[in-house]
Amino acid sequence: MARVIAVDGLVRQAWSRSIPADAALTLFATGGYGRGELFPRSDIDLLVVVGDDAREGDTAALSRLFALLWDAGLPVGHAVRTLGECTQAAQDDLTVMTSLIEARPLVATPEMALRLEAAVSVDRVWPAREFFEAKREELRQRHARFGDTADNLEPNIKEGPGGLRDIHALRWMARRVFGTRDIESLIPLGHLGLDEYSALEREWRVLARLRYGLHLVAGKREERLRFDYQKALAARLQHIDDADNAAIERMMQAFYRSAAIVQRIGERLLQRFEEQIEGDVEAVPLDAEFAMKRGYLVARDEFWPGGDMARVFWLFALWADHPGAKGLHSRTARALAESLHALPAYDAASAELREDFVALLRGPGPVRSLERMARLGVLGRWIPAFAQVSGRMQFDLFHVYTVDQHTLAVLRNLASFSTGIPDERFSMAHEVWPLLRKPELLLVAGLFHDIAKGRGGDHSELGAVDARAFCQAHGFSANDTALVEWLVLKHLLMSTTAQKQDISDPAVIHRFAVEVADRERLDYLYLLTCADIAGTSPKLWNAWKDRLLADLRIATRYALRRGLEHRLGAADRIAETRDKATGLLVAEGVDNIDALFARMPDTNFLRARADQVVWQALALRGAPAGATVARVRRLAGAGDALEVFVHAPDRDGLFAAIVITLDRLGLAIQQARALDGPADTIFDTFQVLSVDQRQAPDIGAIERKLATVLAGSLDVRPARRAQPRHLRHFRVVPQVDFDTTGDGRRTVMSLVCTDRPGLLADIAQVLRQQHVRVHDARIATFGARAEDVFLVSDRRDRALDDTQCGALRDALQQGIDGEHAA
Repeated sequence: MARVIAVDGLVRQAWSRSIPADAALTLFATGGYGRGELFPRSDIDLLVVVGDDAREGDTAALSRLFALLWDAGLPVGHAVRTLGECTQAAQDDLTVMTSLIEARPLVATPEMALRLEAAVSVDRVWPAREFFEAKREELRQRHARFGDTADNLEPNIKEGPGGLRDIHALRWMARRVFGTRDIESLIPLGHLGLDEYSALEREWRVLARLRYGLHLVAGKREERLRFDYQKALAARLQHIDDADNAAIERMMQAFYRSAAIVQRIGERLLQRFEEQIEGDVEAVPLDAEFAMKRGYLVARDEFWPGGDMARVFWLFALWADHPGAKGLHSRTARALAESLHALPAYDAASAELREDFVALLRGPGPVRSLERMARLGVLGRWIPAFAQVSGRMQFDLFHVYTVDQHTLAVLRNLASFSTGIPDERFSMAHEVWPLLRKPELLLVAGLFHDIAKGRGGDHSELGAVDARAFCQAHGFSANDTALVEWLVLKHLLMSTTAQKQDISDPAVIHRFAVEVADRERLDYLYLLTCADIAGTSPKLWNAWKDRLLADLRIATRYALRRGLEHRLGAADRIAETRDKATGLLVAEGVDNIDALFARMPDTNFLRARADQVVWQALALRGAPAGATVARVRRLAGAGDALEVFVHAPDRDGLFAAIVITLDRLGLAIQQARALDGPADTIFDTFQVLSVDQRQAPDIGAIERKLATVLAGSLDVRPARRAQPRHLRHFRVVPQVDFDTTGDGRRTVMSLVCTDRPGLLADIAQVLRQQHVRVHDARIATFGARAEDVFLVSDRRDRALDDTQCGALRDALQQGIDGEHAA
């Protein structure tokens, strides 16, 4: 307010120096300045109202005024209109209308202020119903533009859901619908509770403080809490950074919680505005407790729920039985909010109440019920650990939602599996769901899998303890409790195995199968893993990960069916794949099968599926021995994922040339397998995805480009790309580690660094310069963090010695660091 008063003084002083005292001109503040909100980089919006007896010289006087204000450094925006023009502009543009209803006189008589107010009154422009409906639609579209959630990594404090603009919109609607000067005037009218008003004012202060500081830190008008400013802003607001970006996470949690409260109260007020416009209607009783009013569930007892959790649980059970209900009546929603403090946590509740909660999990639409309970604050009361992660974000690019919103996204994914309707994103999930013995156990595991985030220590271990206590308190059997506890403890196991290890290796499958132990655990874990990855970020789940997890599940089920004591040896796997591929080729009419197989390394039959071997054999059939073959196909059941096969005489730099070419073609490598073929050839396969998902890759163009490059000198260089802005704030110091395989013939190189466009191409270039050969590669990316594993050797096909490892480490750390490579 002090800033507003200071600016008022400057504007009035400039007016007195520029405008003659007898000029037929009056001055009003509009917009944010009009309502008394000025942030460091806010515009100063002014309206000059021109009277009927204005003179020609007034135009020159106004020019002097605005020039003087601009010279003083004020970011002035202005409009000059007659009263009639104000009416017309308001009628034509809702934004102008909104600005004018908050006009505040700066140099104007009370009479002129009343005349301006009358010029945009409800009987002249924008009647209450039209204004409300237009503003409600504007709010809906604005929310949709920002993803309909405040819970993203760089939220917009002003325009995003639950932001300052939501509070402004509620004020505007209140003025137009009820004719009040401010939202506080709704309290004596019975349309706003004192507690609701206090909450709105409190959260406005939180949001306004953030916006004020953001303008100062950014040095410009900035409304998004971008990564560039979060650390500096957290420090300016005196959040203490005790470890791991905790200051940023605390600041952001405060924002997310404020935005959630603004949204909840906003939903109630919108409903009350609608009722005021539509008029009251008779409630239709549903049972002794509840009725339906204008499509909303309303408690019939004005003293509901009276701190009685049983009555609250009955509300959600009834709501689940009425899927057509528009929502909870605002009066009932407010009563529930006021009663939250009196509701018990599950560990202090009766056995009957715990049975009621389990009944909700087993009833119709359990995930929808959990979502409603979370949004209304009930879930956080029942499970206090859930309240702790409400609004909690993690300062990384991997988790794009707060922990509570991520958990709800995981539950929604699980609910989608239960419909039985195939989803192109998940090739197998809808088939696995019916195999679950008790689906509610998977929902509990999903609810608890990340519930211990932010406490320090391993969140999987801490969450498993919480899950066990919850299950025991709710009367789950020992076996069911053990299953949920194991799922929470191991919820990352399948993801890391699939993405970081070679699941075509029988030893990898055996180790994973031993860990899982039985097919029931496998099915539960598979569904939880799919839902978890897809619920972490809209960009994280793709057809390749879907295929990878499905393949891992199938291979593990086979291992478990054989029995863990009957391990599938390499020779058995090779013979099995050869036999299957032979049968498929015979069906294709191929007669020189043994000759084609002789051009393949034995390891290919160990690592590849039978259908891959058939595809490779058909590609080789039309090419003479020693010729270069480059083929590309779409992976069945894997969406836009492609498989690239290259067979050619071996030359130094061949792997790097292939990788760099694929990168230049806009293809991101998910997996690479480089095998040594017979007669000094290479036998490489790559699983790739298009970087631009909007455009399907041209398979023919890829094959032609690879053929051209492989026929040349191989001197192809990585493309130079600018580093994305956000990666600057999530830099991972490159870490390179080496180990030797059990037979001593190969070196396992593990690389952890910042992911960025063209990273693998740069790695391949360094490996070529260091004369290192690649035999296998696992590419895993987690937000801004790349964790890749390569099986390498020197040019003589031996493991790297200590000197070679040291030189390679130094070259990689210099060559792939984002600050040097961009």
